[in-house]
Amino acid sequence: MLVVLSAAGADAHHNFRAEFDINAPFTITGTVTKVEWTNPHTWFYVDVRDDKGVTSNWAMEMASPNALMRAGWKRTSMNAGDVVSVDGYRSWDRKNTGNARSVILTKTGQKLFAASSAGK
Repeated sequence: MLVVLSAAGADAHHNFRAEFDINAPFTITGTVTKVEWTNPHTWFYVDVRDDKGVTSNWAMEMASPNALMRAGWKRTSMNAGDVVSVDGYRSWDRKNTGNARSVILTKTGQKLFAASSAGK
């Protein structure tokens, strides 16, 4: 029984719809503050300024480093200080967290896919 419960927990962790809302797509543009190339998911953080001038930091999840590299990413593709535009889906709790679908590097115009699953 413990093995079954463990497997169920692992499935929930890797289930896109358990964490992110497919009906809440968004696009943000801001300055990267940090990139974490870690397993099982790569995370990056973006300072986004709203129309009132208030800045908030967004945490963006992507696929594993291995999957990103297979999709064309390099560890040097995106760094703190870079301005990016991100398409993604919001977390269910509506905090400033999302699952990135693609990232446009504004300095080059290059569009990189985040190699993550929207569960469609």
